[in-house]
Amino acid sequence: MVSEPRHLPSTGPRRRTVRNDDVDLAVFSEGDPASPTILLVHGFPDTHRLWDGLAERLVGDYHVVRYDVRGAGESTAPRKTAAYRTELLAEDLFAVADAVSPNRPVHVVAHDWGSIQAWAAVTAPRAKTRIASFTSVSGPHLDHISAWTRRRLTHPTPTNLAQVATQFAHSWYIAAFHIPVLPALAWRTVIGPRWGGILRRVEGVDSTPAPTIGTDAANGVRLYRANMLTSASKPAPGPAEVPVQVVLPSRDRFVTAALAEDLERWVPRLWRRRIVAGHWVPLSHPDALARMVEDFVEHVSGAPMTRSLQRARAGRAEGFTNRLVVVTGAGKGIGRATAHAFAARGAEIVVADVDIEAARRTAAEIGPAAYPYLVDVSDADAVRAFAEDITDQHGTPDIVVNNAGIGMAGPFLATTARDWQRITDVNLLGVVNGCREFGALMAEAGEGGHIVNISSAAAYTPSRSLSAYAASKAAVLALSDCVRAEFVDHGIGVTAVCPGVVATDITNTTTFTGADDLEQQRMRQKATKAYARRGFTPDRVAEEIVRAVEHGTPVVAVTPEAKLARLGSRFFPALMRRAARLIG
Repeated sequence: MVSEPRHLPSTGPRRRTVRNDDVDLAVFSEGDPASPTILLVHGFPDTHRLWDGLAERLVGDYHVVRYDVRGAGESTAPRKTAAYRTELLAEDLFAVADAVSPNRPVHVVAHDWGSIQAWAAVTAPRAKTRIASFTSVSGPHLDHISAWTRRRLTHPTPTNLAQVATQFAHSWYIAAFHIPVLPALAWRTVIGPRWGGILRRVEGVDSTPAPTIGTDAANGVRLYRANMLTSASKPAPGPAEVPVQVVLPSRDRFVTAALAEDLERWVPRLWRRRIVAGHWVPLSHPDALARMVEDFVEHVSGAPMTRSLQRARAGRAEGFTNRLVVVTGAGKGIGRATAHAFAARGAEIVVADVDIEAARRTAAEIGPAAYPYLVDVSDADAVRAFAEDITDQHGTPDIVVNNAGIGMAGPFLATTARDWQRITDVNLLGVVNGCREFGALMAEAGEGGHIVNISSAAAYTPSRSLSAYAASKAAVLALSDCVRAEFVDHGIGVTAVCPGVVATDITNTTTFTGADDLEQQRMRQKATKAYARRGFTPDRVAEEIVRAVEHGTPVVAVTPEAKLARLGSRFFPALMRRAARLIG
């Protein structure tokens, strides 16, 4: 498992020097050398300190090794541009691997230019005996880029041309780095001293650059000059015979995800992992990256694939296969139908309900890919424990449907404080609890997700007899809009679903305020018959929920009357208020 961040002993990482030809490489190692070795390779314009956060999280279970690449930090900086060729950088990687783990292959994790040079090592003949796995973050093989570009230009469809144009726009700085003298001078005098502030403003990450940043970056410019133009004329690259995991940040300003589209041609064992982050993932999301690295290393070492790895495996089915969906209130009605709808599309389902027997029945109907759970969504502590248990047992959910709710009708003046408390606890705070606990887990995982909150057409259809119910559902609708605006930064979609009259079991448990027991029973039977005559079944709502998740729809009005009422609330609010006097 990934260890919690821990402080290293006061002596710090063990430092040694590894010599390759005439270059001295500063190497830093932590952890037990008898454990599997993870070799971390930084990019431009960083040093080995880029990996501080990741190393803290891995060192308890692995032998973690970092080094300053040639031209950076405490390593030697060759003066000739030709000394920065990728094949020489790959030999540096092998030299370090041989020194720190002579008897076992290493697991390489690399970022940016570190990844570019690691690709040169991974596709070399020596890789199959010295490299156990490769995790690449924001750094493609230069030969892959060349082949990728040629393939699209020789098949100039609008999509292919758009991909090439987009990547070229992202790579604007490469041309700038080929200008004589000025790039290196700018890094030494202007950019380098301000690099920490630039990262904060542009990438939103806090980092204290190495004191050598200006000189390191000036040396690093030679990486571009030594490799970029010559790689464009190369033939297609050789294959990578080791397992490769490509981490694709969704907000990368320099490397587009499209560059990874053709990798199956050269990488037989390929996984693509998406992370909601910018370019400097090791700085901004060390926890999420540590989990991805651990998942991959453990699988390569013999452990079963996690759900995320199964989903990321190149060539696997898409859609909802290998996705985990949590549905509350799934024992009956819309929740049960929603659980079935996602399961029919290949998802694994957590069937949660306050009635455990109902949850078990739904799970039994679905089969072994469904897991029944007892939870009262109005209990914040219970929902927290439920979310933690789900994550421990099954992993972070991909989709959460906050469906559990209760009905309430009757005059406002007959609705007691206790009635208000109960419907608020379940209908509103139950959704709040689900959004908070599962939203935090999704954000921490860094791979996005989707939350569906079941509101109601009553949220925007005023009625003299639904004050408590309509208020709770209107609050859910407003909450969804607010949470959506916040969660978009984490790649988490939020949908509010607003059904109208649907034939569900909710009418049999609705509280009719101000009525005695006999009248309660009579009104429930009357409402149940009316909803049954309407004939709109829960499975139709479930299909709308699935489509909303597929398309990322913010608000879905389901039934015809719900759609009509939504139009009325927007364009004829006065008419809706008049109608509220009659709707009861």
